[in-house]
Amino acid sequence: MAEQVHTGIWQEVAEPGNRFATQRAYCRGYDVYGDMLGRARWVDMLWLLFRPELPSAVEAGLLEQIAVALANPGPRDPAVHAAMCSGLGGSPAAASLMAALSVGAGRLGGGQDVLAAMQRWALLPPLGTGLSASDWLRFWREATTKPGANWPQADHLAGFDPNGRGPHGVVAQALAGLAAVSCTPRLTWLVEHQADLESATGVSLTMSGVAAAAFCDLGLTPVQGEMLFLLLRLPGAAAHALEQQESNYQAFPFFKLELLDDPARGGA
Repeated sequence: MAEQVHTGIWQEVAEPGNRFATQRAYCRGYDVYGDMLGRARWVDMLWLLFRPELPSAVEAGLLEQIAVALANPGPRDPAVHAAMCSGLGGSPAAASLMAALSVGAGRLGGGQDVLAAMQRWALLPPLGTGLSASDWLRFWREATTKPGANWPQADHLAGFDPNGRGPHGVVAQALAGLAAVSCTPRLTWLVEHQADLESATGVSLTMSGVAAAAFCDLGLTPVQGEMLFLLLRLPGAAAHALEQQESNYQAFPFFKLELLDDPARGGA
């Protein structure tokens, strides 16, 4: 019998006579290359790696739309900006992706922000009880959650931009578009109460806050949501890093740095 290597997710059958080469591979019992390839979508495979069964049509549709919304955070995003700087400096591909992951992992709109927001959603009373925006905020502020290892407590509301004032256009569009998918109670609640929440807090809902609600609607755990958030934002970081490899620092698309005391202009 051919030697088998397997985990709870993946099972491999070795080639006869070569224990280091794989003859067949199964994900959750599904033959990946024999049955899934050519039939399954990328989001089906992605879902199956995180969950023990194939997604329903609604679950796959929502995950696919989340992937579209998160695919490219844009050059204003610190994680993409880090990847662009890495590409501009001639760093290899892995370094650019590591830069994006490192900068995009934190508590200010990053992976840890998604984790904290999802932990709070889990502590909230059921939305079907007529939860108001003021009650939601009270629970949100009082919720006791633990940050991931080596991360300090945040100094702002999870899922909100402490520097933002008023709604962010693409965030509102993403929220409305994702909530339009069926079976999205948290996203739908946020659509209905976004204005009240932003008015009461004086700050803006972020894409990490939208992503957290979407992942909760999919039934994912906070750690799964954090991991997927980091993963799904990498395509944009990669594309922008590659673009900057072909450019130069004089054409770098970002805000000019205005020095208060510029030596070139005779400043002190």
